[in-house]
Amino acid sequence: MTHLFEPFRLKEITLRNRIGVSPMCQYCYEDGMADDWTLVHLGSRAAGGAGLVLSEATAVSAAGRITPNDLGIWSEAHVEPLARVTRYLKSQGAVPGIQLAHAGRKASTSRPWEGGGPLADDDPRRWSVLGASPIAFAAGYPVPHELSVTEIREIEAQFAEAARRALEAGFEWAEIHAAHGYLLHSFLSPLSNTRTDDYGGSFANRIRILVETVQSVRRVWPERLPLTVRVSGTEWVEGGWQVEDTVELARVLKEEGVDLLDCSSSGNISHAPIPQTPGYQVPIAEAVRRQTGLATAAVGLITEAHQAEEIIHSGQADLVLLGREFLRDPYWPVRAAKTLGQEAPVPAQYLRAF
Repeated sequence: MTHLFEPFRLKEITLRNRIGVSPMCQYCYEDGMADDWTLVHLGSRAAGGAGLVLSEATAVSAAGRITPNDLGIWSEAHVEPLARVTRYLKSQGAVPGIQLAHAGRKASTSRPWEGGGPLADDDPRRWSVLGASPIAFAAGYPVPHELSVTEIREIEAQFAEAARRALEAGFEWAEIHAAHGYLLHSFLSPLSNTRTDDYGGSFANRIRILVETVQSVRRVWPERLPLTVRVSGTEWVEGGWQVEDTVELARVLKEEGVDLLDCSSSGNISHAPIPQTPGYQVPIAEAVRRQTGLATAAVGLITEAHQAEEIIHSGQADLVLLGREFLRDPYWPVRAAKTLGQEAPVPAQYLRAF
């Protein structure tokens, strides 16, 4: 068996292979409610052979959405529509995962195909954005409200409540989104966090909200199920968050009960020069895995079967998470298996086509 198609066990959950669907926002929901699109979008990737299927960034509060059309889990009403999805994912042999998110200062924007920038001042859907400090993401973006300590506590509780609902909905893998310039990331980076209280300044202070959020979620998320965190391993700019910071953060999170670090990058600095070459973020996952012993997922322009196989075989990461390649081909695992001479995970209904 190839390394890419070996099972992977984390806590009491076993993935049938090392291939996961990375969270990919769809921006097509009303009031955050999962619907037929959610079922078909995620379900087709489960039927296509992925071991892990992660939901898109799922907002823990209405104010935590990126756009008015984001998926949400801030109320009890969101549970059953998501449970419909998790039941189907499990029926196809995939583990259902959810990414819990708060957009912070990058919230209240239009959908990418509608421009992607901040909603207009006179748009009735617009809302006030929140952040570590009153620093706008980029020119033309609103200055966020600097969260008070009381408000920080409220958001930590929102993550925990969202995790509790996710468990009710049947998810078996939870990921806290602390990457891409969204709320938790904005606290980590010294470029977006200029606070002078217990949540700013030193490394320990800047990671405090993430550590406390992990602690809050762990209190409601069972020990038997994986709890993971997505981070931006580097911001690709001088003076910003670096790979060395990520390694140190990983050591702390491992002690707090985090089981895997999902290693992405950038998103907090609008002008960052990102070297977008195949596998450009894999060294981040490798550094964390080798220096801390924490399991990692590698992401970023992973498109070819042999490329993914080498990442797992060489010990650079424990999982590969594909995003855009899964948008292009829901049956990527089938194609990868055939390329690697592995038995393809084809649904019986489709066998005659393969």
